[in-house]
Amino acid sequence: MTSRKRALISVSDKEDIIDFAKELFKLNIEILSTGGTATVLRSAGIEIKEVSEVTGFPEMLDGRVKTLHPIIHAGILAKRDEKEHMGALKKHKIERIDLVVCNLYPFEKTTQKPNVSIEEVIENIDIGGPTLIRAAAKNYKDVIVITSRKQYGEVLKALQSKGEISVTERKKLAVEAYAHTAQYDSIISQYLADRWTDEILPDAHTITMRKIQDMRYGENPHQKGAFYRSLPRVAEPCISNAVKLQGKELSFNNILDADCAIECIKEFINHTCVIIKHATPCGIASSDNILQAWKDAYTTDIYSPFGGIVSFNREVGKDVAMELSNYFLEVIIAPSFSKDALSTFGKKKNLRLLECKGLDKKIKRSGTTFRSVVGGFLVQERDVLLSNKKAWKSVTKKKPSKKELESMEFAVKCVKHVKSNSVLFVKDTHTVAIGGGQTSRVDAAWIATHKGKGNIKGSIMASDAFFPFRDAVDVAAKAGVKAIIQPGGSIRDNEVIKAADENGISMVFSGQRYFRH
Repeated sequence: MTSRKRALISVSDKEDIIDFAKELFKLNIEILSTGGTATVLRSAGIEIKEVSEVTGFPEMLDGRVKTLHPIIHAGILAKRDEKEHMGALKKHKIERIDLVVCNLYPFEKTTQKPNVSIEEVIENIDIGGPTLIRAAAKNYKDVIVITSRKQYGEVLKALQSKGEISVTERKKLAVEAYAHTAQYDSIISQYLADRWTDEILPDAHTITMRKIQDMRYGENPHQKGAFYRSLPRVAEPCISNAVKLQGKELSFNNILDADCAIECIKEFINHTCVIIKHATPCGIASSDNILQAWKDAYTTDIYSPFGGIVSFNREVGKDVAMELSNYFLEVIIAPSFSKDALSTFGKKKNLRLLECKGLDKKIKRSGTTFRSVVGGFLVQERDVLLSNKKAWKSVTKKKPSKKELESMEFAVKCVKHVKSNSVLFVKDTHTVAIGGGQTSRVDAAWIATHKGKGNIKGSIMASDAFFPFRDAVDVAAKAGVKAIIQPGGSIRDNEVIKAADENGISMVFSGQRYFRH
């Protein structure tokens, strides 16, 4: 028989609470309850006592005040080994509360309702619940605090078999309780900040996340890893709300690569394919149909897509599925897949298919991104700005044609997603060579022209940042580039422009840098 005599149950999520309360009652634990929880338990034939019977005060203010009373909180917070505390309880005829079962109003769920009013949101900010939980967790030596139905089984098992749970387990429950209230408050803070303020980088910034899955390992087998979703949930299509339709669980590296593939393809309205390898594009193309987009993207670099990630911004049908089935790919991402495509891909059981609804629509992108460093985070606005074509400046004797300017616009959208230092080469609206992630721009140019070979001739070159020297332009000119777009702004701009003029290349300064580390 347990020494626990009294439990307070006040839950918003009532799943499994009836069975749990019945088992507590069998252990001769008196049950106090409030509002809707009391109604549910009584309806199930469970004997309970309402909190208002104990406090002598009715629930009031439309339920805003139920458990906020010294009789309740003294019963939770009193230290059982403190004579003064126990004397105070006796003097004021307050009985101990040994177990608190509480989860909170569905604030997060409420905010996800379409066209929800701010009044409804505010009414779903719990006040008494967090206070109960924090009080019980503070007095973990004497009080068991339960904040999730996932904890019911283990607590019951311990109470039924031993009559008590260990202090180690009570500490664990207390930690989970504080995490529960901290996350709850953080979601409220973030939601209201987004709704009521324009501040992007506040003095105090709280990040809260909920685990989606444990990974087999992190970037390498010797590292542990997990995937968490940020809260409140992001509404726009992204890796954290993509749905896996088939295949193995996503790995740590799959998720990083898939994120790059999704964010890159959001740049494009036309039928587009993006191929990612090790968190950087190895082929991008737009066309009249996604099958041709895939073929054009793939020919950029026929070696790197092996084991890569592919994203599309249109539904994948049977023709594309048949074509992609000829290659070893890790993940394919699209806003939807036809039944025939799913049947075709179904023969490759390990291939992951991610449905990311909304990629076929124009997407409004905003918010901030976080990068972790040891002991902290870097926070910045998402890089969603494209330079205004009206501000572009032609700086060479030879001027770019209208068609070249269109290709430049496509190239800029591509190069901003390649790891710095980066350059890439395009024809029409498809890449023909990409060089990125180098410590010098001339190396990036040399790698791209070396891989692109004859395909470079007649192409457009884009650079994510200015050319510090003319050497990369000379490399590109030798390979046959006919036009270049770059931000400009180097102290050697005149030298770089001269190199373009000497080689009959048109050059445009966009005025906007796209570093990506």
